[in-house]
Amino acid sequence: MEESGMSDKPVLFEERECSDGHRIGVITLNVEKSLNALKLSMIESMYSVMQEWRLDDKIVAVFMQGAGDKAFCAGGDIVQMYESICEANNGPPAYAEEFFTREYRLDYLIHVYPKPVVCWGNGIVMGGGLGLMAGASHRIVTETSRIAMPEVTIGLFPDVGGTWFLNRMPDGAGLYLGLTGAACNAADALELGWADGFLPHAQKEAFLQALTRTSWSSPESNHTRVTQLLRSWNEQHQSQRPGGQVAQHRAMIKQVTQGKSLTQVVGAILDYPTVDEWVGKAQKSLRNGCPTTAHLVWRQIREGGGLSLPDVFKRELIMAVQCAMHPEFREGVRALLIDKDFKPQWRYPSFADVPEAWVDEFFSSPWDISPLHDLAVL
Repeated sequence: MEESGMSDKPVLFEERECSDGHRIGVITLNVEKSLNALKLSMIESMYSVMQEWRLDDKIVAVFMQGAGDKAFCAGGDIVQMYESICEANNGPPAYAEEFFTREYRLDYLIHVYPKPVVCWGNGIVMGGGLGLMAGASHRIVTETSRIAMPEVTIGLFPDVGGTWFLNRMPDGAGLYLGLTGAACNAADALELGWADGFLPHAQKEAFLQALTRTSWSSPESNHTRVTQLLRSWNEQHQSQRPGGQVAQHRAMIKQVTQGKSLTQVVGAILDYPTVDEWVGKAQKSLRNGCPTTAHLVWRQIREGGGLSLPDVFKRELIMAVQCAMHPEFREGVRALLIDKDFKPQWRYPSFADVPEAWVDEFFSSPWDISPLHDLAVL
């Protein structure tokens, strides 16, 4: 596949020639004005091309990046999702179901891809963008990386595999980040296992060229080659890595997330003496966030740790479609992105008042057979 050469296309695909005759597939999210937010057509084209590259013996690795310097990907196109939900008028959310189904199928493909997938996580990496990065085998962060799952602000939940990666964070960090949407930088991402290496953004092209000079072999050894290359480059740039927040707040995070109920944990987070801006912002997001979302996060962490990766995405698809059918997601997007009054009227404004039966509805499958029933089969 040749480079598209069409700068107006939302996703660009290129095949870089390697010195040994192999090729590296390069994916560029190319909607810089919207911070490379994902549309359904982008997801579909990425899935299709990655499947082609998976079967092409000449392609030895995939490199994902975002156009511009501001973002890898700020998430899904939530405004389009909102408009489709409004059009459905409380009916079956056909567009939402298709979007989430195809998005999760792509995320899963990246997680299990047999060839190295390198993600250049520069700038904003949030929501659906983190879903793409989290599954990559080699995740690189830069001096401007800003990573978060801020769904609590819009009445959704940390999806795109959040159940998987939040549960694998140490000392309650997954629960804390899911409840507060706290933003993390490169150092935090490395601390939490969200990233595998740090490089300055100015080194992107040089690193990509280094990949093309690599001697490639089998998929298994190719993963090792990329790991060794990234480790070497990472060590050379350690002094340029910014200071983080998670490591210095590890004891606090562990302390406030030890409660045996959501109400206890929320109370501990909100009552903790604000020591700096990072903690203060997290408290504000939780305080103003959607109480229903907090309950969904609580169940994700309490009940999702033992799920297989396919079952994680199947469960999250149920939750996502139910969010599209319930009013909180629609109201959260309206308040934050549409009317921008920043005054969402949640159905249950208090964390303690959210009924268990209401939360149960978000885990009730609307189908007899999941649209992702065949997910484990590539």
